[in-house]
Formats: sequence, structure tokens, C-alpha cells
Amino acid sequence: MLRYTLRRLLQLIPVLVGISMMTFAILRLIPGDPIAVMAPQDATQEDIDHLRAEFGLDQPLPIQYLAYVRQALQGDLGRSLRTRDPVLETLWRRLQFTVQLTLLSIVIGVLIGIVAGVIAAVNQDTWVDNAIMVVALTLISVPGFWLSLMLLTIFAGQLRLLPSGGTGTIQHLILPAVVISHGAAAVIARYARASMLEVVRQDFIRTVRANGIPERIVVFKHALRNALNPVLTVVGLQFGFLLGGSAITETIFALPGIGRLMINAIYTRDYPVVQGGILLIAVTFVLVNLITDLCYALVNPRIRYS
Repeated sequence: MLRYTLRRLLQLIPVLVGISMMTFAILRLIPGDPIAVMAPQDATQEDIDHLRAEFGLDQPLPIQYLAYVRQALQGDLGRSLRTRDPVLETLWRRLQFTVQLTLLSIVIGVLIGIVAGVIAAVNQDTWVDNAIMVVALTLISVPGFWLSLMLLTIFAGQLRLLPSGGTGTIQHLILPAVVISHGAAAVIARYARASMLEVVRQDFIRTVRANGIPERIVVFKHALRNALNPVLTVVGLQFGFLLGGSAITETIFALPGIGRLMINAIYTRDYPVVQGGILLIAVTFVLVNLITDLCYALVNPRIRYS
């Protein structure tokens, strides 16, 4: 397992290099001058040239990229063009909140998804199975921004049960977590159902049932444990998608997460913040998928890494 982990970590290097190059190139192709955005209205051309030289934007693009890589290898992602604050410190503060929100969302999605998938598989081809699959398909199709507005209108506006935005208590995270997790719960439910149906048809399940083991133990102890590996893969992928796709939800609910910071940075052409944010999200995504792969052995001891 140690060799496997080290090999996966080494594979992270070309992935990050590719992501950094793509991000750097795409940002430079976006119309607009970040210096013109951040400069005062009464700034002279000399002031603009001074700012461009201060942030190294007067150099050729290859030189700018090499300088960015050299600083990143030293743990320095530069300074924000807008606030002049260190990018790494700003991103780290925002990332901690987004990770907390994503973890809460994935827990909600996993619990709902696995329970719904198991119930659907146990009641295959019945009205219960059909109803769960219809609800799952509906949730996948519902846009997050629409669900956000509906939940805000009902629970924050009409019923006044939950706050409409901001932070401070667990109540502030309930509505955003439900919005972020609704698609993940639906996807996990569909995969859990398919995996359970495949496992319950295998010979060892028939043997367990023939020994007189209660159906509840057959389903949750023997079948579910062997059906979790495909579900774990989906959970790892969904965590990465939720982490990177929470920007709209954070903006609607006025949350101080990395997604909202990235949107504001794109509007203001804050290159260092956007580059650092994408790089940090990519590292988190890859590490979460590595942890997911390592968890396979915990769920199924028969798995060995080479």
C-alpha cells in the first residue's frame, strides 16, 4: 500500500503541471486588463505601467509562467491584485469553510443515497423502487440555483425556520448543504441500487440465506458491505465535484467559501487568486480520490494494492 500511495502522489506532479499551464493560458486569453480594473480612475499611464511591473505582468508570458511555478514550489502563490493579501493565506481561510460545507453535504448525500439505494434494491420492480428512482432522476435534473431560491423562499422567507444566509451556527449550513447534496444523493442512490442488485444475485448471498440468516443481516452485513466499493468511487468523485461546484450556492447564501472568492476574482481579473484557487481545488480533489482508493481495503479486505 505504501508503494501504491507513493506512486499515486508522484502522478500528482504532471496533473498539477497540466492544470497550472491550462489555467495560466486560459486566464490570459480572457478579454480585459486586470491592471486597468484595479487602477484608480485618475491613474496615469505611468501609474499603470508601475503596477504592471510590480506584479510582473510586463514580462513575456513564458517568463510570467516560470516565475509563477518557481514561487509556487516555494509555497508562495503570489499576492492578490485587488487586496494585495497573500493568496495562499486567503485561499486557505476560504477553503476550510468550503471543506466543512462539502463534508456536511457529502455526509447527507451518502446517508440518503445509500439508504434509498438499498431500499430500492430490496424492493426491486415494485412501486417503492420506481418511486425512489423517479425522485432520484428528478433531483439530478433540478438546477441548484432554483432549489436554493425555493428553499430560501419556504424555510427562510415564509416559515422563518432557518437563516437565509451568512455563517455562525449549524443552522446557517443546513440549507446550503441540502442544495449541494441533492444531486450527489440521487447519483449515489442509483449506483447503490445497481451495485446491491449485482451482489444479491451472487452465490454467497444465496448460501447465507440458505443458512437461515435473517434478511436484515443478509442485506446490511453481507450484501451492502460487498456493494460499497463502486459506491465509494462515486462518493470520492462527488466530493471533488461538490468542492469545486459550490460557487453558485456560496454566492446565493452569502457564504465565505472559496467558490464565492473565485467568482469575485474572475470578475476582477485577479489572476493570482484564480490560479491559486484552481490549483488548491485540484490538489484536494486528487488527494480525496487517493483516500477513497485506500478506503477500498477497509471495506473489502480481499483487495490488495500493487
